[in-house]
Amino acid sequence: MEKGRHLVVLNMSTESFSKNRGRKSSDIWSSSHVSDENMRRLDRLANLGTLSAGVAHEIKNSLTAIKTFIELLIQKGEDKELAGVVAKELSRIDAIVSQMLKFASPRPPAFATVQIHDVLDHSLRLLQHHISGKMISVKHDYRAKPATARADEAQLQQVFMNLLLNALEAMGANGTLIVSTDIAENGGKKDVVIKIRDTGIGIPNENLPRLFEPFFTTKKNGTGLGLAISQGIIQDHHGKIEAHSEVYKGSTFTIWLPAA
Repeated sequence: MEKGRHLVVLNMSTESFSKNRGRKSSDIWSSSHVSDENMRRLDRLANLGTLSAGVAHEIKNSLTAIKTFIELLIQKGEDKELAGVVAKELSRIDAIVSQMLKFASPRPPAFATVQIHDVLDHSLRLLQHHISGKMISVKHDYRAKPATARADEAQLQQVFMNLLLNALEAMGANGTLIVSTDIAENGGKKDVVIKIRDTGIGIPNENLPRLFEPFFTTKKNGTGLGLAISQGIIQDHHGKIEAHSEVYKGSTFTIWLPAA
């Protein structure tokens, strides 16, 4: 691996438990130790998800009453400017709480045959205002043929939108966004490989191990849930996601999905 390059892979699987047969006791202990660490991490995440769901529901209930009151103030024209500011901030809080609920209680995928290129193109169209506003150059390199996967289209779009937005936010004006696809062999089967690469500021080495950790963020107004939710969605689709980054040179997020 070249100096300055860093790779983080998050793709836990129960397959590791079945690979212990016939191995040395020291190897088995080491594997069991890693498995115990993963189980403790999953347990912490489960408890966190339960707590998040409870808190989010309570906040949602309060927000509904507050938003109704603010809307009445705006209609009456009483301190309209201040009410507008409060309404905007309430909408932001509501969006954060909605993300917490998605993380705590994810919806199972509704699988269907999905055209990956169509979902990518649609996501880019939705972000065209952001792209043109920063004069970002978008390059396509669609090599996957056919680029189809058994997936939930809405959930995949959520993942693509999150990764694309992160890429745009990481770049200044005149940056380059590269979206590519390919087909890769995977144990006799095929995967559709999707890469989203930017020429932004990159991710510091110390942040890579925590990149998909819930509530970890370096953004001023970030929730730290976008990548955690995206990882969960990809894992529910029997795929995996990787992040590769070089500071001051950019980042690449790679997704593997079983081809249809």
